[in-house]
This record gives sequence, structure tokens and C-alpha cells, in this order.
Amino acid sequence: MPEAIEGSFVDPATIAEKVESRNSEGGKDTAKAAGPGSGGSVGKPRSLWSDAWRDLRRNPLFVASTVLIVLLLTMTCFPGLFTSASPRNGNLTGAFLKEPEFGKVFSAEWLGYDGQGRSIWARLVYGARASVIVGVVVTATVTLFGGLVGMLAGYFGGWIDSLLSRLTDVFAGIPFLLGAMVVLTSFEVRTVWVVSGALIVLGWTQIARVMRGSVISIKQQDYVMAAKALGAGTGRILIRHILPNAVAPVIIVATTALGGYISAEATLSYLGIGLADPAISWGIDVSAGKDQLRNAPHVLLLPSLMVSITVLAFIMLGDAVRNALDPKLR
Repeated sequence: MPEAIEGSFVDPATIAEKVESRNSEGGKDTAKAAGPGSGGSVGKPRSLWSDAWRDLRRNPLFVASTVLIVLLLTMTCFPGLFTSASPRNGNLTGAFLKEPEFGKVFSAEWLGYDGQGRSIWARLVYGARASVIVGVVVTATVTLFGGLVGMLAGYFGGWIDSLLSRLTDVFAGIPFLLGAMVVLTSFEVRTVWVVSGALIVLGWTQIARVMRGSVISIKQQDYVMAAKALGAGTGRILIRHILPNAVAPVIIVATTALGGYISAEATLSYLGIGLADPAISWGIDVSAGKDQLRNAPHVLLLPSLMVSITVLAFIMLGDAVRNALDPKLR
């Protein structure tokens, strides 16, 4: 029925022209609101990962932690770029006698010598390798294994969930460092891989619990139900629909836990249960320097500072990733 305005009738063609004009103007406004970089598409939603990456690039915490981690990884892979001195060769005549010479940056004399006459700077550079390898290997393994256990338990439920959850509770009830000490004392030779294995045995439970809770929430979503109704297999649903949406909390926990594993390796080496000579580790140097705290405090403080900086870098990275991926913190 034609629209009545003040007692007169308006042609329906006129009304159609007004509606079309308003829709055209609304589309232009929406395109302007989308801003540059939207490709001119109206209402195109951004994914969680693209939003997270945009936030991370603007976060100074992420930038600072990334720079530190890249520096540590470079030091781990190419220690010869930072020093030409040997971390093992020493001269007992110069033990503790030569003070640090801060003017000779990156030279063997820069930070002085330890009790065996070995360059402290060279020990710091080469000691990063053991700590970073242990942290990365343990984190990658517990993320894969714990994530798989949690995903299977959360998706299938029933007796599978009960069995895997009770298994997780058994390992979670063992004190982390105490259990690692018990495992490591059964080995006469404790290499980087042995220490990593001991930490893996007891470190996967937290990832499993986080993944299980995330999968239980995700599997109730409409798109998962629709995939089941269309006849998608279990493997396809887990890999294509559940895993990409449930992995964000796991990444947050794993990034923060990496620094904890590095700290655990240093603690075990300090106690004499982890790595031992001739291995090079910050924990070993801290243990060797504790008896000379009053005479040569730099021998103890410098490797301790490196452990603290490394752990802090990964904790900062974990906090930045959490702030970017957690919608509640936006």
C-alpha cells in the first residue's frame, strides 16, 4: 500500500529509490568504518589469530621478550659469534685473581675467570645451549603428549576420560622436582637428554588438564555438531574443527612453562643431580661459585643473572600471548 504523508500519496517507485539510496550510503559508511586494509569487504570478520598477531605486534612486552629470546637462540646455535675463548680450557694461576675488565667487551677477560681459570663470559655463552635445549625439548614434548591425552579425554568422555584423567592425577600428585631427582639418581651419566626425559615424565599433566577442559567446551559448539551431522569422521573433527579452536590456552600455558623448565634444569644441576662436568650449564657454574661468594661474587651472580633473564623473557612472552589470545582480557 502506498505510503501516506500528510494526506497525500507517494509513488511506490519513489519509496524504492529512497531505500536504495539509503542502503548505498550505509554500505559506504560501513566500508569507511572497516578502514584501510579491509579489502573493501563489508562485515568480513577477523579470526582470533589475526587479531592476536595484531595486538602482539603493538605490545612492547612481546617485542622486548622476542628480542631477548632471539638473542638467546642465536647464542645457543652460534656461540662462536659471541666469543672465541674456550669454555673448558683454564689456567689455575689466574683463578679468581684477574678481575673483570669491562672495557674488553665480548673478550675472554671481559667478566673475569672462575675457580678453574676458565673464562666466565665463554661459560655464560656456551651454558645457554644446555638450558635452552632442555627447555625447548621438554616444552615441545609435553605439549604434544599432554595435548593428545587431554584432547582424547575431553572429546570421547566416558571410560576413556575416566582412565586418562586418573592417570593424569597420579602423575600430577608426584612433586615435580622431587620426582625428577628420584628419576635422575638412577642414571650414572646424566646428559641433556636424560634430564629432559626426567622433566617430561612429570611435566605433561598441566597441559593435559588445560586441553581437556578446552576440548569439552569446544565440542559442544554448533559447528562441531554440524560436522558430525554431515558425517565427518572423528579424526577430521578433531584436527580440522576442535584442535585449532582449543589450542590457544595450551599455547599460553606452554610458553610460560618453558621458562619454568629452564629454571628446573638449573636447579637440578645446582644440586648436583642434573648435568655435571664436563657439561656446561649455568646451574653448574652457580654451584661452583657459591663457595666464593665473598671473595669473587661475580662468579656466582653472573650465571644466576643469565638464568633469571632467560626465565623472565619466556614469562614475559607467555603474558603477552595470554593477553592477546584471551578474549576476556581485551
